[in-house]
Amino acid sequence: MEEKVRVGVIGVGRLGRFHTQKYAANPGAELVGVHDSNPQQGGKVAEENSCRFFDSIDQLLAGVQAVSIAVPTTLHHEIGLRALEAGCHVLMEKPIAAASSEARELVEYAEQKGLWLQVGHIERFNPAVTALHGLEPAPKFVEAHRLAPYSPRGADVSVIHDLMIHDIDVLLYLMGREVERVDASGVPVVSSTADIANARVNFSGKRVANLTASRISLKKLRKFRFFQEDAYISLDFEKKRAEIYRRVPRGTPKSLPIPGADDKDLRVLTRKTRAKKNDDALARETDSFLQSVRENRPPAVDGATALTALEVVEEIARQCEM
Repeated sequence: MEEKVRVGVIGVGRLGRFHTQKYAANPGAELVGVHDSNPQQGGKVAEENSCRFFDSIDQLLAGVQAVSIAVPTTLHHEIGLRALEAGCHVLMEKPIAAASSEARELVEYAEQKGLWLQVGHIERFNPAVTALHGLEPAPKFVEAHRLAPYSPRGADVSVIHDLMIHDIDVLLYLMGREVERVDASGVPVVSSTADIANARVNFSGKRVANLTASRISLKKLRKFRFFQEDAYISLDFEKKRAEIYRRVPRGTPKSLPIPGADDKDLRVLTRKTRAKKNDDALARETDSFLQSVRENRPPAVDGATALTALEVVEEIARQCEM
């Protein structure tokens, strides 16, 4: 039987409460306890999940190997350094920190201490993205839209930090981190920062991505579409599904003709994937973190990748404020 990872959660508001539930239900975790600046909230979550409430962060850190940190972004740097100093592996909710300078310090300190720093870019665990495993995607052009109705939650930061960062992380995952240029614009509508923004991100090899994020839309839309030399792939994060259309030679089983194609020998092979009922991306994210700690292997979304995503976010936000 695998040894259980002793784990805790710091910050048990909306997201931290979910982290606590996933650890409590995971057979590979020993949920030691939680901490929150609000003792009433912390005690309630601890009771719900049959663990201890710690009124001291340091006491919690002394009793665990790993910790999820789901405090406000402005505290990520401070609490993250305390956890790493205590020798704990860290799963930090996104974004990794409030500023790239703080994020860089967290990444460097984790490396210095020989500890894993994973960042909660949960779309990596969305079935729409995991359906790409084994396909070796090589996008040349990306079009992404992430639209949502207005909500006060997250309105303390721009729509780039709140929503677009999800697509930026997936973008870097698919296209690498060789960003050559960013051009962006945004408009504040109901808050003091950009509520709708568009960014054109240029990568090496003349690869381009066009990203739009809005939190003043009437309906939710979370689609990520990309084109490469042999395929068109559409990811729907909201519906958790992928549609894959690949160019294949004549004679490929189950392939169909391409209407109007110059090369009559070409065919298209389609594949549509759907999430299983009650698919739980957060459960897979926290389980992946526990596996990294248990097996001493790099996390699926490491701190260095999250740092690059934040640097791109900062440049987009800077241009939107001009």
